[in-house]
Amino acid sequence: MQTASPGKEPRTARGRATMRKLLDAAAKEFGDRGFYEASISDITRRAGTALGSFYTYFDSKEAIFSALVQDMSEAVARTAAAAVPPGSGGVDRERDVLIAFLDFARHNKAIYRIIDEAEFADPASYRAHYEGAAARIAARLDQSVAAQIVTPGDNEVRAWAIMGMNVFLGLRYGVWEDSRPSAEIAGAVEELLRSGIAAPASEPSL
Repeated sequence: MQTASPGKEPRTARGRATMRKLLDAAAKEFGDRGFYEASISDITRRAGTALGSFYTYFDSKEAIFSALVQDMSEAVARTAAAAVPPGSGGVDRERDVLIAFLDFARHNKAIYRIIDEAEFADPASYRAHYEGAAARIAARLDQSVAAQIVTPGDNEVRAWAIMGMNVFLGLRYGVWEDSRPSAEIAGAVEELLRSGIAAPASEPSL
């Protein structure tokens, strides 16, 4: 994982810890104030570091914002991977990933504001965030199709559809209101993935 500006990667455990403090402080600063109102001095104040420490690892506010988007994307990926029990696949796996993502969103609500602002402040990172997430879902679906526990289909389109559900469920039940159990929400999605929403065709009357 490379989140520092090119050529400024920390080489010691102490340096990595300082950069971690800066990224965590940046998440709070950008989450509270937004990209355009946030400042480097306030990031270092929140981190409890000297201003010079910031420039040891990052070239600018734009650089730490890009690094933060990448860092958050990787945190989501790690959360999803850790949620999957060995041998899990298909709809069961997507349910478990959604539960983990909802819990992640509830504890990291700033991610929505930060990723949304990336569309304008750092379009490349914004696109990479969603393309990376969709690629991981598509890879899981490919594995499930190969294991014959998911029907064959256009897994790229399916992946973007599942990601879209997850993103907006996280917004509704993670950021806006978080009292419903994550497993209950994921259970409704599991039913949708297993059965769809079309009513059974009625038998023709004789």
